Amino acid sequence: MTVLSVFPALSGPFPNGWAHYLAGGVLIGAGVSLIYVATGTAAGTSSFFSAQWSWFSRLSFFGHARWRQERFWRLAYALGLIAGAFFWRMGTGVRLTTAVAPWRLLVGGLLAGFGTRLSGGCTAGHGICGIASLKRESFVAVPVFLLTAIVIAHLLP
Repeated sequence: MTVLSVFPALSGPFPNGWAHYLAGGVLIGAGVSLIYVATGTAAGTSSFFSAQWSWFSRLSFFGHARWRQERFWRLAYALGLIAGAFFWRMGTGVRLTTAVAPWRLLVGGLLAGFGTRLSGGCTAGHGICGIASLKRESFVAVPVFLLTAIVIAHLLP
């Protein structure tokens, strides 16, 4: 007996199964938890850019001690995300493609970046770290992220 046989309504949103989403969520949660336990820092990816700009920019915002102190581990974190995707691809042989036009990906990325800066964090930062820390702003940000994604997904073909 599978979850989809018990809850047939789940077969619509998850036509290719749900186990890989669960596995990914567990791995992300475990990694973020490990970083939090080891460093005491929420391991969202939204502050990666600020930390990396601290190498090059003379602006006072990027010169803040926090960005300089976190730039090494945040770079390692980002490279680990890329390496994980690469090794998954090599191990499974699955090639993911999209029919989404490049301009839509660009606009979506810019809007996601704006929303991340506006909300003070990304989905991982708010959804995993923030809610686990019972941060009020995360309990607002996560539903806004989800509702925005649902609305956009239904509006665009």
